[in-house]
Formats: sequence, C-alpha cells, structure tokens
Amino acid sequence: MQPKISQPLFLFVLAIAGHFAAAQSIQKEVHHREQLWLGFFNQTRLTDKFGFWVDVHYRQTGTFIDRPFQFIFRPAVTYFIKDNLRINVGYAFVNHFPAKGLGTSRPEHRVWQQIWWNQKYPGLTTLQWLRLEERFNHKIANDQLLDGYNFNYRLRYNLSFFIPLLGKELAPKTPFIAVMNEVFINFGGKIVYNTFDQNRFFAGLGYQFTPHLNAQLGYMNAFQQEATGNNYISTNAIRLFFFHSLDVRPKDE
Repeated sequence: MQPKISQPLFLFVLAIAGHFAAAQSIQKEVHHREQLWLGFFNQTRLTDKFGFWVDVHYRQTGTFIDRPFQFIFRPAVTYFIKDNLRINVGYAFVNHFPAKGLGTSRPEHRVWQQIWWNQKYPGLTTLQWLRLEERFNHKIANDQLLDGYNFNYRLRYNLSFFIPLLGKELAPKTPFIAVMNEVFINFGGKIVYNTFDQNRFFAGLGYQFTPHLNAQLGYMNAFQQEATGNNYISTNAIRLFFFHSLDVRPKDE
C-alpha cells in the first residue's frame, strides 16, 4: 500500500491558512527582490537499503545576477524503506554572502532529517518531503562575525506535481509541467514573531532526458517573514534545477 498524503497535506493547508490569518492583524512592509537560483540534486542507491543524497545550490540576487547571495552544500545518508519511500539524515553548510555595501559572509550549519516519498498515477507523478532542520547561524554584528551561534528549528513540507505533456508517464525524452509549493515553519527559544518563515511556490517546464536525469526551469516566488514580524521579503526568482539519480546496486549474475 502506498503512503497516503492526506495528513501532511492537511497540516500544510492549516499552516498556510494560519499564516494568512495572522498576517491580517499587523501592518506589513513588503520588500521585493529578483534572484537567480541554480541547483543540482543527486540521489544514489548503493544497496537495497542504503544510499546517499547530495544537493548543491548557488544563488544570485539584485536584478537577478548583480551579486552572489547564497551557496548551499547538503549531503545525507539515505535509508530506503521501499522504492518510493525513504529517510534521509544529513548535514548542510550554507554560506550567506554579504549584503550590498558589506564585506563579511555569514556561515550557517544545519543538521537535517527528512522523509521523502513519491507516487505515480496515469498522467501524474507526485513528490512530497517533510524535513526537520536544526540550524546554527553564526552570530554577526556591524559586518563582523561574533563568537557563537543562534540556534533554531525549522520544519519544511514540500508537495510537487509533475504532469507529462506527452504520454502518461515521465519517460525519457518527455517534456512535463512542474508545480510545487513548500512551506517553512520556525520554532525554538529564539523565535518570537516569525513562526511562519516562508512559502515557496514554483511553476515551470521540465524535460526528462533519460530515466535518471531531468531539468526544470521556471518561475519561483518566495514570500518570507523576517524576525521583526511585520517585515516581509517577496523574492521573484528564475529557477533552474537538475535532478539526477543513480542505482549502482550489484546486478545478479
């Protein structure tokens, strides 16, 4: 029996509804920016039960490509419960490049755990993940790194839909539509005003080159609440991601 999506989807809708209800009670200031997001994801299966995951991201900001914004390197160990259901446990290094006019990058370290699953239907593939992050953000003030870290937890839920434009499945040489939404929730002792962290919505086109490689290009909006509570950032981004999978399990003789 395939895993059901009803409970995670209910929690996702509840979180979005709660965010918008709370937002009506305060005066919002929304700042806008344009970015370019590039990313590469790999999932490799080594045995029936174990494999690894790695994703790498580089992001620019300003009028899309004015200056570097962020770099992420995120490896993990994967445990396969079944072919379409797996658990990841990993680490992430994030470099936040300095804002315009400043000169100091801020490093961040994360530990993360995730449950990932996909489901296939005629003419539709869905993908979901539920991720917990433990975030250690290096303290910074007046363009100087300080001793110590600020710590908080963050929960992320992603729901994605992939619709082939030819045929009924994502076979090689098939273009497809990709639509996804991911909501982020902060919690921990340092979180006061921004329990809702952000929401990311993406819509674009993809191409399945081989059974193991596809690319997705499109528009993403990230709407994020800052720690002050009434300041928000709306990011309009061009996003290009590559997704690669390998299965290197020994073949039966």
